[in-house]
Amino acid sequence: MTVVTVRTNGRAIHSEGEQWLFSDESLATALLRSLRIDNAHADEDAPVRDGPSRMATPPIEDRDVAVSVRGLTKRFGEGDAAITAVNDVSFEIEPGSIVGLLGPNGAGKTTLIKSILGMVLPDEGTVRLQGVNVYDRPREAYANVDAMLEGARNDYWRLTVRENLRYFATISGVDPDSVSDRHDRLLSQLGLAAKADVPVRELSRGMKQKVSLASVLAGGATVVFLDEPTLGLDIESSRTLQRELRRLVEEDDLTVILSSHDMDVVETVCDRVIVISNGGIIADDTVEALLDRTDRHRIQITSRDLTAEVVSPLQRRFETLTVEARDSGCRIDVTTDSDGLYELVDRLRTNDVALDRVQTIEPDLEDVFVELTTIDGETQ
Repeated sequence: MTVVTVRTNGRAIHSEGEQWLFSDESLATALLRSLRIDNAHADEDAPVRDGPSRMATPPIEDRDVAVSVRGLTKRFGEGDAAITAVNDVSFEIEPGSIVGLLGPNGAGKTTLIKSILGMVLPDEGTVRLQGVNVYDRPREAYANVDAMLEGARNDYWRLTVRENLRYFATISGVDPDSVSDRHDRLLSQLGLAAKADVPVRELSRGMKQKVSLASVLAGGATVVFLDEPTLGLDIESSRTLQRELRRLVEEDDLTVILSSHDMDVVETVCDRVIVISNGGIIADDTVEALLDRTDRHRIQITSRDLTAEVVSPLQRRFETLTVEARDSGCRIDVTTDSDGLYELVDRLRTNDVALDRVQTIEPDLEDVFVELTTIDGETQ
């Protein structure tokens, strides 16, 4: 039996056989990065590489897929009390794309990500990263993979911003001097250049979040998992981060798997979205296709004739109806399907409601997400 110990900040992570056992989940990134060092423990005198480390090249047909998940299933507990967190999940992700992973709380997306990264051992299924099975050859599979998990907790707060980038490039098997230009560009693009020599612990929460992202990208990983990358960022910083992600994907052929509750971010940057609910995939398509599939319509109507007598029956009929008193009368906001929309108009006409203003609002990804994950008013 092989036992591997990785130490960081005085605490240890152990691996026995194929299953990773963590003393602290926030240390997962340290283990993932340690697996990217090519034979670091076998040959301590091995030279540090220039540029991103590379392992054995998979067959061409496997290299065409950055992430391949087949029949992944994970259960917790036994017998009648067993909970299936991930249920027979399969998908593939092409290189050079950003894929959003969405799901309500408890849907299974966190367990899915941890299973892909080797933090959780699934009961069934396989995961391949750039053609390499993660459970058979973890060091090779994670050679060009990195992750930002749990916000800004994967950096060393006593080190400066630049020292963090150099450190994480080094443990990825990359000579930090060979990627100094990359580090300068990341610092500039993410608005960190002025703080490059400041210890991370002295930065704001939003700045720490950006340091975490820069550290993940510092070593030249080609597949990156990002968990809530815009958490704690102001609007401008979030937009900057989104632009940088798109640029990296398009210019460096980076593959990004992004999990976020910020629907605007997912809708803006992702090429494709996978929606998880009750442990299984309920939607997997481009953002455009998901937006086109909904038959829900949102309409805002303002009228002086929308009295309490008129509005009360409408509120009982349409659960999504909201009411706002305005100087010019009353405005109702309704989200419904085509049949409901026709019924609403008929009811207003029956009550002699003159429409002062009507505004239709195109459904966004949040509307589609709610529709996909809600049945009879309850989240799946």
